Amino acid sequence: MLVEGPQAVRELVAHRSEHVRDVYVLDSALGTRGPLAEIADSALDKGLFVHPMTAEVAHAMSPDCQGIVAVAQTSAIETVLAQGRPLLVAILSQVRDPGNAGAAIRVADAAGAHAVVLAGDSVDPTNPKVVRATTGSLFHLPVIRAASLADAVALVRATGMVVLASDVSGTSELGREGAPDLQRPTAWVFGNEAWGLSGEELALADSVVRIPIFGAAESLNLGTAAAVCLYASAWALRPDS
Repeated sequence: MLVEGPQAVRELVAHRSEHVRDVYVLDSALGTRGPLAEIADSALDKGLFVHPMTAEVAHAMSPDCQGIVAVAQTSAIETVLAQGRPLLVAILSQVRDPGNAGAAIRVADAAGAHAVVLAGDSVDPTNPKVVRATTGSLFHLPVIRAASLADAVALVRATGMVVLASDVSGTSELGREGAPDLQRPTAWVFGNEAWGLSGEELALADSVVRIPIFGAAESLNLGTAAAVCLYASAWALRPDS
């Protein structure tokens, strides 16, 4: 994947240096005291390959790179979920808007999730707009692809996680009596921005939970719904934090 711009490359080098293949920096920035040189020095300190490039090459690689680009490798879902016992995972199914996906990834990072899975016909997490929307969170936790929601659910359930879907059709209400026990390791499933989760997708979950709306708003956007559900789990899993 291509990682563009100082903020994204800085976070990639700081938090996922083992995934970095190469870093490309404007030759005019090297040897200065500017932010690009600082990122390059940090990459060199970690034994990474740093290559100078001209302004023309930078523009050809990415017109939006602001003088620095990195090439990184991605992770497979099976490898990520096999690393320790996950407590909290966010699964995005058929989420196609880069801004919404990026916001959900940022929320998952803030809530301490183990991973984010983009399932089915979701936007590619390596999409430059997704990378920018995460403001670096893409490199704070694994963000991975699954061929289908069924595949993602089967893999998280194999680790012992309960699977909860967030949907307006939920039979239980978050924070109310009868809501699922959030102190168990949980994978939350969130659907497409426009039409939510289909009947087949909802059937894959152990329970479907709705978020109460006390005002006149018709619904919540994906990022807000993810924040409510993931933080509810985060507080339940970390009662002393």
